[in-house]
Order: sequence, then structure tokens, then C-alpha cells
Amino acid sequence: MNNLKALRYFVAVVDAGSFTAAATKISIAQPALTRQIRELEESFGTQLLHRLARGVRMTAAGVTLYESAQRMLSEADRVSQSLRNGMNSNSSVRLGVPPTLGRVLLPGLFESCLQLPGALPMRAREAFTPALLDWLERGIIDMAIVTNPPTGRKFSLRPLINEPFALIATSKKGKTQSIHLDQLSEQPVLMTSLHHGIVEQQLRAFNTNLKIEGIIDSVDAIRELVIKRGHATIMPVSVFKDDLNSKTIHLTQISGVQLNRTLVLAQRRERDKAVDYSMVEQLIESEFSRLERLGAFRLPF
Repeated sequence: MNNLKALRYFVAVVDAGSFTAAATKISIAQPALTRQIRELEESFGTQLLHRLARGVRMTAAGVTLYESAQRMLSEADRVSQSLRNGMNSNSSVRLGVPPTLGRVLLPGLFESCLQLPGALPMRAREAFTPALLDWLERGIIDMAIVTNPPTGRKFSLRPLINEPFALIATSKKGKTQSIHLDQLSEQPVLMTSLHHGIVEQQLRAFNTNLKIEGIIDSVDAIRELVIKRGHATIMPVSVFKDDLNSKTIHLTQISGVQLNRTLVLAQRRERDKAVDYSMVEQLIESEFSRLERLGAFRLPF
């Protein structure tokens, strides 16, 4: 805090243009203000201000510090305001979701949160499961919807839904409702590293490997390559469900094996007992139920 105070004094002197004006503005004795700036210069080992007959002028080092100090003080003020507003209390929830789910889940969930008494704010962040679990463990987020999480970590896990994978390609490649596992191994596909690991594990018992054209951990990039560049992917069915309306995309069921992902609501076992997330949990489960009734997680045939 003393360092922040010294930075505030330095910024005040620069903004006011002189020690005298700054001392008056921030209600501090001028000798004390002068001493603070001198100690700041000594700590950095360089002169920050040129003392002039009528005021001060920043040195090159002073300009660099002034720009950095403004950013640091702004961030410190933001954090302080967040703590005063109780952003870690029951007045808000920080939710993590995978990038394959945000487009499907978040709009309805966000609207449901707004309709609660007091309009419960929601902060949502997208990342793949390993990052989400790391954020959850470190307290960066309060809960996360993750894909096939490993067991053994200090999380409370509540399964939400099993969702099948499908082969997804442009309609130009032909519309077949089903492709057998033996044929699938001959189809070049793009995949995220997470889904590739899940699918390969499920295929291990069948002694079958995928023909991977590329591993790309960007759902938007894969969507672009599939829709506009004619590539194919294996992805959970909900990811491309909205694109079916354009009739440019076709989802093909994979037969001979059940390839699926399990979406799970994860929370820390040891968490703030004063915070009640039960309402948010209910909203998440209700939104999943609504989407399931609409067929978001099912093949369209």
C-alpha cells in the first residue's frame, strides 16, 4: 500500500504541475510530499522529475513510470471497488464453460439469471476443461461445466448430460445418415486436442485410430474450415446444430461404437460456506433440460 501511495503522490504532482499545487489538492504538507517523491526516486535509482523554477517536468524515466502508474492505480481501484461490492458473495457467480458449449448454453442461462429477484449477475469465461479445472482450483471461477473431467481432484462433480459425437462436413460431400467405424478411420478430420483424446480413448477397445488432418484448439477456426473450406470434423452435435438451418452442413451418425462426451458441473469441495450457489445450479440444470427438450444434444434424425 505504501508503494501505491507513493505512486499516487507522483501522479498528483505530475497532474498538478508542481509540488505546491499537488500538496494543496491532496491535502498533504509540501515537505512530506517532496520527501515521498525523493524516496520514490531513490527506490528506482533514477530521477523522475526535473525541479523547475515554476513547477516540474518529467524525465524520460518519469514518463515511463507515469504511464505505468496510471494503469496500476486504475487496476488497484477496480479491485478495491470489486471487494467493496462483494463480488465474491452471493450477488454474482463466475461460471466457466467450454468453447463448444458457450454459444448454445449461455444466452438462455444469462436471460434466466436476469429474471431472478435482484437480477443475479453472471460472469462467464470460456476455456477447455484443463484450464477450467485449474481456474476452479485456484478460485478464479466459482463453478464450471467441464467435459469428461478426471477423477481424484478436490471437486464436486454432478453429471448433466451425455452428448454424442458426429461426423460433420459440408452437404457437398454427400448426405448419409450413418458412417460405420471402419469407414470413419479413412475420413480425414480436424479435431480439438480435448475431443481427440476423448474419442481415441473410446476407440481403443476397437483397435481403431482416427485419420487426423489437424489438431486445432479453436472451435471458431474449425467451424470456418468446415463451413467455408470443405474440411470435416468430429464434434459434439450441439456445436453445429444452428448451422444445419443453412443446409450447408450435414451431421452424420457414427455407428459401430458409441462416441460421446459427458458434460459435468464441477465445483470445489471446500468452498465458502456462506455462499449459496444452489439457485445457479438449478438454473443450469433447467437450461440443460430445456435445450435437451429442443433437441440441441441429439442428432436431427
